[in-house]
Amino acid sequence: MNEERRAARHRVLQVAAKLLEEGGSEAVSTRAVAAAAGITAPVLYRMFDDKDGLLAELAAYGFEMYLAEKREALALTPDNPVADLYRGWDLHVDFGVQHPAFYMLMYGTVQPGRRPPAADEAHALLVRLLGRVADAGRLRVPVEQATRVIHAATTGATLTMIGEESAKRDPAISARLRDTVIASITTDPPASSGSDLASRALALDAALENALTAEPPAAGAEVPLRDTETALLREWLQQLAG
Repeated sequence: MNEERRAARHRVLQVAAKLLEEGGSEAVSTRAVAAAAGITAPVLYRMFDDKDGLLAELAAYGFEMYLAEKREALALTPDNPVADLYRGWDLHVDFGVQHPAFYMLMYGTVQPGRRPPAADEAHALLVRLLGRVADAGRLRVPVEQATRVIHAATTGATLTMIGEESAKRDPAISARLRDTVIASITTDPPASSGSDLASRALALDAALENALTAEPPAAGAEVPLRDTETALLREWLQQLAG
């Protein structure tokens, strides 16, 4: 796609995003978007095929907005992965409350096996954050399980708040759930003796995961084990982690 077509597509998405924020997904008809963007319906169809294609692009646009806000905010926090986990929860919920129509499109219409690349990037951001928590010896469950727990809890909390009248919305509910959920998957800072075997096992498993998935591999971070040996080691580590 050349730059001119990409720019035109982005302008249409901006128009569609404004309609979505103002009137929800029902307001994003192909006729309304084409009229607001000053183009004909056939041009819009050539860009997005149909309304479903347009809504899918809008969901990706929403994830890009969400990621931009989250990266910027997390960059301002100190290098404390558990504190970032709390901050990341609040950012997620705040985004949904501020952009309910986008959030419903992004998380309320999910279909198995169909996620925009930006959604995968948002998922990967959470996995990396939880990997840092594990590296710090602060995670009490495997990263994959912790990722699913956090994703389910933040999504449920946000959809619940969106469904409430703004006057009755109580941010303390999300904060209480956040504290409970994060406490259930994290541990206190390890003692200086480093005697917490489960946390150490999870930290080593997270380090192995990072070494195996890094692209390109970091210098000196190669795992000197065969695939079967690595799989067996990780199984043992996860057993030690309980």
